[in-house]
Order: sequence, then structure tokens, then C-alpha cells
Amino acid sequence: MQQATTDIRPTPPPGPGSTAVSTAGSAAGTAVGSVLNRGLNIRHIRFMALSSAIGTGLFYGSASAIQKAGPAVLLAYMIGGAAVFMVMRALGEMAVRHPVSGSFGQYASRYLGPLAGFVTGWTYVFEMAIVAIADVTAFSIYMGFWFPEVERWIWVLAIIFFLAALNLLSVKVFGELEFWFSLIKVVAIIAMIVGGAAIIVFGFQAGGATVAPGLGNLVGHGGLLPNGFEGLLASFAVVMFAFGGIETLGITAGEAADPKTVIPKAVNTVPVRVLLFYVLTLGVLMSLFPWNEIGTNGSPFVQIFSGLGIPAAPHILNAVVITAALSAINNDIFGAGRILFGLSRQGHAPASFGQVSRHGVPWMTVVMMAGILLVGVVLNAVIPENVFLLIASIATFATVWVWVMILASHVAMKREIARKGLPASEFPSPWWPAASVATIVFMAFVIVILGAFEDTRVALYVGAVWLGLLVISYRLWVRGHGRVRAELADETSRLPQVPAGA
Repeated sequence: MQQATTDIRPTPPPGPGSTAVSTAGSAAGTAVGSVLNRGLNIRHIRFMALSSAIGTGLFYGSASAIQKAGPAVLLAYMIGGAAVFMVMRALGEMAVRHPVSGSFGQYASRYLGPLAGFVTGWTYVFEMAIVAIADVTAFSIYMGFWFPEVERWIWVLAIIFFLAALNLLSVKVFGELEFWFSLIKVVAIIAMIVGGAAIIVFGFQAGGATVAPGLGNLVGHGGLLPNGFEGLLASFAVVMFAFGGIETLGITAGEAADPKTVIPKAVNTVPVRVLLFYVLTLGVLMSLFPWNEIGTNGSPFVQIFSGLGIPAAPHILNAVVITAALSAINNDIFGAGRILFGLSRQGHAPASFGQVSRHGVPWMTVVMMAGILLVGVVLNAVIPENVFLLIASIATFATVWVWVMILASHVAMKREIARKGLPASEFPSPWWPAASVATIVFMAFVIVILGAFEDTRVALYVGAVWLGLLVISYRLWVRGHGRVRAELADETSRLPQVPAGA
């Protein structure tokens, strides 16, 4: 795939005397003329799409979801996955039409207004920041399995500097790194599925199992809904957290060598990823072990390998989860950095975030994310570990908010296309408008669920305070160019449309 260096269309410069957030001068002024290197090819983006579905949400969060819903959690993942697919199709349609690195932050500014763009962009950065802190903490814990005598903060510092340095080199280095991280995780998941299926088919005794493996375990311990419909509803908070970060795929459009080809192909893999990595994997797990035993005697993934007579099972899984953590941190740095770059171009962030290195990388955003992670080192030393149980629900609120903004921006774009008679999208979202409206209703339903259960209700309080602070910040500090809707070049051609199932 040919790689070219392409300019992201600049927005109009601000008027005299305008100011950006926390800067004395124009945030857009420095960013105009900045160039991002389109170094991500179809191999990079396709594996990034695979990678976004495999992380701590699968390896550890899934056990919590299973305990809440029992075998019915498979239904929760299918419903949540269908909703996420519609979000990604909406984002994919906008990304093909406007392939900019600021992605959904700029789409919200263009179609919903500058305040919506400001809130959406900074909420995503907030999401990535708290998740990244959790990820570096998890990495240090995983390394402690092999090197218990080494202080955890040493591993945290080492990985922050290592990944920050790699992200400063070029976007192609980031893409290659994600390719290999993703390959390891995908191979591991497939091995788990095949190994679990072998245990079921050939009658091996799964390690730690108290009952014989088989599909009967899905209904033999209280039925599909052992905790009732309420348990199924409660699981959605954890289920949607597991899908968080998948929207980073849309951010790659600004640096994809051929976004009109690679974005549709990557987005259309979402249903396969949900079925393979969650539904099939967890279905195999709950066939091997009663649902109420999963996660109570160590990792069920370790038990699969142990059941196959692999004594190194704990070490194999530890290597996989370390890879998952590295991949997650890598994606956090990339995603938040590119959104900050887009915010700076809109006048919604300091001008320094729009500065691009000679490698075509917004280097200041990488430095900022590294700084946030360093703060995380201190937080881990003074905050009790149980406080981090709140991260999943808080991150779920931020994630769902961003998804709602993506859907709302898409609705506004479709209405504008119809009103102005613009060329039809090359990668249209299917079942418009019914599916989009239904997905927005479902996302609102997830937010209501967060407030309905005591252990996740705090996420609504934190989310409300965060959104309030953003609105106040916008009113106080954003001026001039930052109060103007983003101007995005429409790169739609009159070529044949991409089929919905391509």
C-alpha cells in the first residue's frame, strides 16, 4: 500500500485577539499547516480493529459480567455488540466522508456545534486518561508475577517511557507495534477456543473443574437467567466497558494511507469480533465450568491450558495479558493524542498540541499522556486499590457519552445531506434511520442502568460534575475561532458505494 504524507484540511484561522483554552494566542494558528503522516496501511488498521476488542475487559471484566448475569451474559454481549456495530458504522460513514485525525470531536463540532465538539473531545481524553492509569497499574501487577522482588513503580516508569518513545517515532511504528500485539492476542484467544472445544469434544478433564465439561453447563446451574432479568441488566455496565476504546478505530482515518478502503473493511469486522472474542470464548468457558465458579479459583483461561496438560499455563496467560496491557496503553496514548491534536485545531486546546514533529507525529500530545501516566504512578501509591473498582463504571459513562455524540453527529450529518442534496455517502450506515434511533435509545438505557445500581451510581455523579466543568470551561476560556463550527473537507466522490456487508 502506498504511503503518502497528506495534509489534514485546516480550519479557518481565528480572528484578531481570539484565544484558545489556557493559551495566550490562537490554538488554531500554530496548527494550521500541520501535517500528519498517513502511514497506517490496511494490515495495521485491520489488526488494530481486532485488538480493540481484546483487553482487560475480556480477560478479567468478563468474569464480573458472568457473575452478574450467568450464561445470559452471552445475550448481553450480543445486544451490546450490535449497538456498538451501529456506532462504528455511523463513525465509519463520517470517517470516510471526512478523514480527519480529530475524528468524532471534529464531527461533533461540525454537525452539533463547537460546544458539543469541545465536550466530546475532552470527555474522550478523560476516558483514555483514567483507563490508561488503570492499564499501567495492571501491567506492573502482571510483571510482579515474574519479578516479585522488583518495585511496581519501576515497571510503570519503564513502560511509560518505552511506549512514549515509540509513539514519538512515527505512526508507522505505532501501527507495526499494534500489529504484533494484536497478533499475539488473537492467536491466544483462538488457542483458548480450540483448546476448550477439545476438552468438551474429547472429554478431557478441565483443570479445576468440579463437574464434567459440556454444553449442559450453560443451563444446568440455575438456567440461562440464574439471577433473573435484573442480573442481565446489571451486566450491561461491565459489558459496555469491555467494548470501550473501539471508537479509536475512527481516529485512524486521519493517518490511514487509503481511508476509503481500510476503514470500511475494519468496521465491518465488528460483528465477527464480538461473536469470536466474546460470545464464542465465553460460551466455551461456561461449558467447561459452571458459571458461578468462573473467576473464583483463579483465571478460567489458565484452567483451560491446565486442562490440556500444559504446566506453563500461568506463564502463557501472563504473557498474553501483558501484551493486552501494552496494547491498551499504546492505544490510549495514540487515541487521546490524536483527539487533542484535533481539539487544538478547533481552538479547544492549547496550540502546542497541534505541533507536529518531523516524523508527522503530534509530539506534545504524547508528552502530555506520558505526564498523565506519571501522575498515575503517584496515585497508585496513595489511593487504595479498591478505589479503582470505580474506574470501570466511570469509564463506561464517558464511553457511552462519546458514542451518543457520535450517533447524534451522524444523524445531523444525514439530515444535512438530505436537506442540501449532497452526494450520497460511499459507506452508508445500514437500516437508516431506525437502527440509529434504536441505538441512541439503547445508549440512554445503559446510562439509566448505571444509576439504577448502587455500585455504579457514582459514575453518574462523576460524569455530571465532569460535563458541568467542561461547559463552564468552554464559557470562560474558549473564544474566537473556538466558538465557530469546524470546517471539514467533504471527500465524498461519486464512485460506486461500498456494499453494507463488504
